[in-house]
Amino acid sequence: MKGAAKTNAMRILDRNKIPYKEHLYESDGFMDGVSIAEKLNQPLERVYKTLVAVGKSKKYYVFVIPVAEELDLKSAAAAVGEKSVEMIHVKEINAVTGYIRGGCSPIGMKKQYDTVIDRSAEGFDEIFFSGGRLGAQIEMNPAALADLICARFCDITQKNSERI
Repeated sequence: MKGAAKTNAMRILDRNKIPYKEHLYESDGFMDGVSIAEKLNQPLERVYKTLVAVGKSKKYYVFVIPVAEELDLKSAAAAVGEKSVEMIHVKEINAVTGYIRGGCSPIGMKKQYDTVIDRSAEGFDEIFFSGGRLGAQIEMNPAALADLICARFCDITQKNSERI
């Protein structure tokens, strides 16, 4: 895995002189975020997944939440000023973002969509998220990530009492 080519997300970070750490791991296909956190020996709370949803207005939105959490669709919709949002279908991910399932980074999508990062990220100096391909994660400061992609922090995950 040493010397693997930089992803678009990493090139954008380099170009903007934003510090980050690249973490590579063996991957032979889609792997859920909890498994990635375990593979990297990181607490679940520090590893985030990138989700893409579409609003009632037909606009796309990006939500970055901890891998073991679920997106609260009502809170997510409120955060972006929509009546409602729903997750896009897996087969649409590449067409909308330019990335594949499991390799979707909030940095370097085809377009810069309105992005919300779960407020829990503000409690960490650095978080992990997809580096833009399977087998690659980026570790960086969440405030620097938000500044780069013009994201904001909101509470957008389901609370424990809402899970059944």
